[in-house]
Amino acid sequence: MKAIVLDKNTSEKIALREIELPQLDDDKVLIQIKSAALNHRDEWCRQGLYPNLKDGVILGSDGAGIVKEVGSKVDSKWIGQEVIVNPALHWGEQEKVQDKDFKILGMPDHGTLSECLIVSSDRLHHKPLHLDWHQSAALPLGGLTAYRALMVQGKAKAEKRILVTGFGGGVAQLAAQFGIALGAEVYVSSSSESKIEQARNLGAKGGFLYKEEDWTKKALEETGGFDLIIDSAMGNTVDNLINVARPGARIVFYGATLGNPEGFNARKVFWNQIRLIGSTMGSDRDFENMIGFVNKNGIKPLVDEVFDLEDAVKAFEKMKAGSQTGKLVVKIS
Repeated sequence: MKAIVLDKNTSEKIALREIELPQLDDDKVLIQIKSAALNHRDEWCRQGLYPNLKDGVILGSDGAGIVKEVGSKVDSKWIGQEVIVNPALHWGEQEKVQDKDFKILGMPDHGTLSECLIVSSDRLHHKPLHLDWHQSAALPLGGLTAYRALMVQGKAKAEKRILVTGFGGGVAQLAAQFGIALGAEVYVSSSSESKIEQARNLGAKGGFLYKEEDWTKKALEETGGFDLIIDSAMGNTVDNLINVARPGARIVFYGATLGNPEGFNARKVFWNQIRLIGSTMGSDRDFENMIGFVNKNGIKPLVDEVFDLEDAVKAFEKMKAGSQTGKLVVKIS
């Protein structure tokens, strides 16, 4: 089968290879992948920014396809079913935090950027009927991360005013859509006016260009501050978020692409009783609830561009540039 694997000996650090299918264990299924989607972690693996990287591992955490074979301990009714895959592996029994054995599909285990995927049957969920293959592939990791950050850690409610930073990425666009579907007043920040306009088209109340020095002043004048902020950047931008947070607000961050902050306004945090909350992926229950929410509200992940498997390097390069709005998808079959 054809697959995109990590290969640090090539100039692109990834390569399209013919890979032999592993043995199908009793509790696993074989899925013919129709579409797979990229996440930032795939590009970071390509850049060598993850520990314990191994050449030859198939990248990709997001995928959708058709079950073709099942192990002896798996219900044969799965054969022929259209499915998406929960990429969160071994979350554990505690809802509040992942187990020490938690990992994400696609590194170190073989992932979805392949013609076939073998995965445990407990990772299977029926593909939402209102989504096509590309939209379905765009949902799992981003949807799970957004749902936990917004609904579980953020405790979002319809009457709340929410800011989602960095609109355009896979998680941010879904967090914004989830908040809008919930009935909350959702605003976004972005580096691009066109991305803010796309957010408005989805139902966001407005947006702010975070590269403008006075964006926090504009945000406070327009909104009076936010009850909940969903962020993935952190770094020295955290003070801006603290400044636009209402007293008692929650700031939930699911990443730190700008690194650790050199310092932050601790006095304002404790005086206004603002809560800084970390969030990573989500539990199996979170995934089930996310799928239910998506089905109930007819949510469709934004897909920026679709690439053929042979052109996967172009998809990775676009991910690296960060110019997309929504997900970058690779068509497999």
